[in-house]
Amino acid sequence: MPKMLLEVEKMKKYFPINGGILGRKIGEVKAVDDVSFSVYEGETFGLVGESGCGKSTTGRSLLRLHEPTEGKVTFNEKEITSLSPNELRTIRRDVQMIFQDPFASLNPRQTVEKILEEPLIVHNIGTPKERKQMVSDMLDTVGLNSYHAKRYPHQFSGGQRQRIGIARALMTKPKLIIADEPVSALDVSIQSQILNLLDDLQKGFSLTYIFIAHDLGVVRHICDRVGVMYLGKIVELSSSEKLYEKALHPYTEALLSSVPIPDPTYEREHIELIGDMPSPSNPPTGCSFHTRCPQCMEICKTVQPKFEEIEEDHYVACHLFSKNEQL
Repeated sequence: MPKMLLEVEKMKKYFPINGGILGRKIGEVKAVDDVSFSVYEGETFGLVGESGCGKSTTGRSLLRLHEPTEGKVTFNEKEITSLSPNELRTIRRDVQMIFQDPFASLNPRQTVEKILEEPLIVHNIGTPKERKQMVSDMLDTVGLNSYHAKRYPHQFSGGQRQRIGIARALMTKPKLIIADEPVSALDVSIQSQILNLLDDLQKGFSLTYIFIAHDLGVVRHICDRVGVMYLGKIVELSSSEKLYEKALHPYTEALLSSVPIPDPTYEREHIELIGDMPSPSNPPTGCSFHTRCPQCMEICKTVQPKFEEIEEDHYVACHLFSKNEQL
């Protein structure tokens, strides 16, 4: 069994809603609501779901870019949710992030060399001469040239900028990288190049990934295990192979039915979900998915389903598969 690198237990992230003349708290947005999962060394763990389901907030909360409201996050046997800023800086050397927008995440006033040197300076890695060599080597590693170091972000294409973002994340030689939709802003032809690069880097640097995406077609090819999120909760979790062969939760089935298949002769039923995702500031009672579920039962409207292991390493939160009442 591989070593557990990251464990998330009952993590919540609520954002306050302020209103009135005095700006007092009048409610809260439950962006992440009681999420638990584990990530093992060397694997790629996927978080998928519609926009607004809380997957990006989950990724940012793991790094404490958003402070979790409740819960516990343990990285490499060290609990990080209660660490001081100085202690957290040490952890961040081993946990880095690749952001969705390859332009907004890079400082437009700095050259690529300065951008890539910054993590080395913050963590006191190498001498000035060694840092310049590290920058040159890393640019070669991600498919760019050493002369690109003197250029600014606006002088690169979207795919090249994302390569710079990947290079920055790798500068400190981390153990875990959280990739927040790293290819969603890129052209399809460039997406495959970046995905192949991430795969090669994982093997070369012994990396572990948390891969956040809404495109299940991409997730299928890169992830070992997948957690499906809906309205701040994980509703299904299993290996990628099991999920695509036999999805259990109605929401997962609907997501998979929308993935295009490059075969015009193949016919598959398309499951159309009615309505939009409810507001996380006012989630429905019972199962959060019952307002859109084509298989909704009366119990779904009032009782929240437990997140249970239905098959080996296949977990789901759905009354259709409840162990307490087989329906």
